[in-house]
Amino acid sequence: MALPEVDVARAEAMPSASMASEADRQGSVRIWGDEKPKWFDAMIDAPPDVLRRQFGGIYGKPHAYLALSGGGENGAYGAGLLTGWTASGRRPEFTMVTGISTGSLIAPFAFLGPEYDRQLTEIYTIYSTKDLIETRPVLQILSAASVADTTRLRRLIASYINAEVIAKIAAEHRRGRRLFIGTTNLDAGRPVLWNIGAIADSRDPRAAALIHDVLMASASIPGAFPPMLIKVEADGRMFDELHVDGGTTSQVFLYPVGIDWRKVTRKLKVPGKPDVYVIRNASLDPIYDPVKPKLLPIAGRSISTLIRTQGVGDMYRIYLGAQRDGLKYHLAFIPSEFDVKSSEPFDLAYMRKLYQLGYEQGLAGTAWHASPPGFEH
Repeated sequence: MALPEVDVARAEAMPSASMASEADRQGSVRIWGDEKPKWFDAMIDAPPDVLRRQFGGIYGKPHAYLALSGGGENGAYGAGLLTGWTASGRRPEFTMVTGISTGSLIAPFAFLGPEYDRQLTEIYTIYSTKDLIETRPVLQILSAASVADTTRLRRLIASYINAEVIAKIAAEHRRGRRLFIGTTNLDAGRPVLWNIGAIADSRDPRAAALIHDVLMASASIPGAFPPMLIKVEADGRMFDELHVDGGTTSQVFLYPVGIDWRKVTRKLKVPGKPDVYVIRNASLDPIYDPVKPKLLPIAGRSISTLIRTQGVGDMYRIYLGAQRDGLKYHLAFIPSEFDVKSSEPFDLAYMRKLYQLGYEQGLAGTAWHASPPGFEH
């Protein structure tokens, strides 16, 4: 496995990121999230026998795609919804799963299916703030890259995304299914989509560490959590790329807008209309909460407002793309009636109640909306 290759001008070029011959045949280990990959048309225009061989598990079969948003502790909603969906007996196998921030922690288990519902439940119902992060002393914050130390979160991710899980992700990748995690390349100021299955299938001894780095980067809220330095190679020299929370550039994603997905479904002989399921781990309604006229409260509320409106825009973008590309759109989000308050970054009591709400909606099938607010038919 070659490490991702980049031009020396880090902020001006995207790495080809080929990590193995299989990745070369099926696409890069990572792509820009805001443009169509240059290799895409050549890949999807391959002869039918080649496509059938590369995408055997999804060729000629119905497709279902799952997009998981950011939301911090609100990821408990998505985790509960998925496990309740399993209990209902109606949960499909997802052809493709994408995740950002807290969605990136859900995504590997959603991708692998109901067999991993226990792990998904544990992550959002038994760990609280003290188990995941450690706030630095004030004097350390002044010279550090973040308020919190996430060493504990890194250990937790490594324990759950272990060799067995990575091997199963690789096996599903070989069937043609795809798992993408979004980060933000802070040097370039652009979204990056990482093909986790291709990394897992590379058989490189560094693959597990890179997957853990990507998951950590996707969940690294700028300022709160430390950014991730991911090593890349150019002209035989090593460089560090700075990656942070994928939510910095997008709260939820499906595929770059430049891709003609009708062509994808036609070439892969997909019967009927594929289903797109978007789980927004947040409420869509603004909450009235008077802000103290001081720097930190103003900055904090401004950022949370930006995230909320950005998330709404992302849902509209995916909806319009689905309409254009002939996909059936389904959206779930935390209902405004849920009025439980959280008292810390990862409040265990709050997450358990939110998980239960998601579970009940997933079981009953009441979570899904056919369009975002404002687009109702």
